[in-house]
Amino acid sequence: MPPPAEVLAHYALGEEQDRLTSAHGLLELLRTQDILQRHLPPVPARILDVGGGPGVYAEWLAGLGYSVHLVDPVPLHVEQASRRPGVTASLGDARTLAAADSSYDVVLALGPLYHLPDRSQRLLAWREFGRVVVPGGLIVAAAISRYAAWNDVMRKDWLLREGFAAAVDASLRDGRHRNDDDRPELFTTAYFHRPEELATEPLAAGLEAASVLGVEVTGWLLGGLPTLLADPQRRSALLDWLRRTEAEPSLHGASSHLVALTRRSA
Repeated sequence: MPPPAEVLAHYALGEEQDRLTSAHGLLELLRTQDILQRHLPPVPARILDVGGGPGVYAEWLAGLGYSVHLVDPVPLHVEQASRRPGVTASLGDARTLAAADSSYDVVLALGPLYHLPDRSQRLLAWREFGRVVVPGGLIVAAAISRYAAWNDVMRKDWLLREGFAAAVDASLRDGRHRNDDDRPELFTTAYFHRPEELATEPLAAGLEAASVLGVEVTGWLLGGLPTLLADPQRRSALLDWLRRTEAEPSLHGASSHLVALTRRSA
């Protein structure tokens, strides 16, 4: 089953390739790289980058010496990723991976869970991650926080912006985010996780208990973030503080993105 047409259309616009170089996207990138560097096995481990988009993380990992193959359902992303040094890429779906059993040391899934609103479909993806990773292998999966849209409205002072209240209310109610009016300011069809939900989903798929980390934690709510990140000293200080607070459960709902780290039982 392919992703919804509106999801494919959203990513076919090609905007994802540059998203991680903007202020808030750059913070997401820097923090995710920081988390990965502290948890990945040594090179040259084999990494399957599921839903890896245009390959920003895949190219970075290949440059560090990892063996990286990227799978994504968007043809444009596969084309873009294939042009990156050291990266191979193919079309595929997180719920039905073509990879053989136990063929990778790490599964990186920094996007697939966003676009699987039904829990049964997310569990299919988790089971596939567990199938293709080696026993004891690491699975790193990202999710959007249940409160991300609400926090974003507060950050941008869009409290009275037409059409936003209904979308935010819906996502707060059941995690299902929709953009029925196709507004460019709103994300496409997605699912926003509660932090505790992200921690338990891997268990339901037969994996080990997951530890959950906040990616941006509260850093993405800062005013003047582009200026701050352009200053090496201030950027380093911010990343240090976010590293100290990433595991604090009481702050997870404030983070735009969350990461779950789990393993296939040895």
